[in-house]
Amino acid sequence: MAPEWIMGLAGVLAAAAPLLIAVIGETFSERAGVVNLSVNGAMLLAAMAGFAVAVRTGSLELGFLTGILVGAGMALVVAFASLTLRQSQVAVGLVLALLGRDLAYFLGNPFMGVPGPRVGALPVPVLQDLPLLGPLLFRQSPIVYIAGLSVILAWIWIFRTRPGLVLRCVGERPPAAFVRGVPVTRVRYAYAVLGGALVGFAGAAYTLDLKGGWQGPISGIDGVGWIVLAITIFGGWHPVRGAFGALLFALLQWLSLVLQPQLPGVPSQVLNVAPFPLMIFALLLTNLGSTEWVQTLLARLPESGRRLAMRILRSLQVSPPAALGMAFEEE
Repeated sequence: MAPEWIMGLAGVLAAAAPLLIAVIGETFSERAGVVNLSVNGAMLLAAMAGFAVAVRTGSLELGFLTGILVGAGMALVVAFASLTLRQSQVAVGLVLALLGRDLAYFLGNPFMGVPGPRVGALPVPVLQDLPLLGPLLFRQSPIVYIAGLSVILAWIWIFRTRPGLVLRCVGERPPAAFVRGVPVTRVRYAYAVLGGALVGFAGAAYTLDLKGGWQGPISGIDGVGWIVLAITIFGGWHPVRGAFGALLFALLQWLSLVLQPQLPGVPSQVLNVAPFPLMIFALLLTNLGSTEWVQTLLARLPESGRRLAMRILRSLQVSPPAALGMAFEEE
């Protein structure tokens, strides 16, 4: 029998998996220069639609495919409105986020509390028997394995392949990419839709795996999309740092549950929402180093302390893709 803390950490990995997949999707989209703020609505609608289709058909595969199509479709609307119609990515994304949420609650009402198919654990032979690592890593749902693989593949694609170089160039210097024959708009469309598809898959993973059903407003999915956007920034648009951010948020959620019995004087609602402001605080740390008041404060520290603080702040500081959210017209 695995120690209780190992089982808790295994739960952290399971909770982080859909979040991580969505972060990878948004990383691809924003690396190409498209800000998809519809993530929260897309995840909710994909979660509801994927579960509804799985219930009606009895097929998990069709449920996940539905989630993917919902996420890709909403991302396509954002891309079309911003890249073709030259509308604000922020405005269109926010409207779709609200529309997706309301549609999910309205259309999903008949499926609230309905039992349906669920992804089970898929232990890895031999490796599942390893002490500590077995129950932690190798007795997980396939969604956890997919999340881990997505980080590796995304890192290789972005930083070790020619298409990844094109992606970074489109997000940083689209005029230079266009001069070299890159169809900038087409590439942005492709990565926006890919990112939306991953977001939709993550949404379906909540109801078909992690949550095991659709519970409407109490499903615990609303708000996760905004955390995805925050983690994407916290992670510096880097798959590995994004994975760390997703794990950090899931760990904070687990700690809030663990600490409830230890802190009976603290209302449970405070501990339940604590991961959200803590994640926002972690996000703020990524930009503190360049502020004037921080520089003034550091100047008052001893030389050794100032160097250490500056090194830490510099390692946390991130910069967005230079052309993120900017329109580009191919001429």
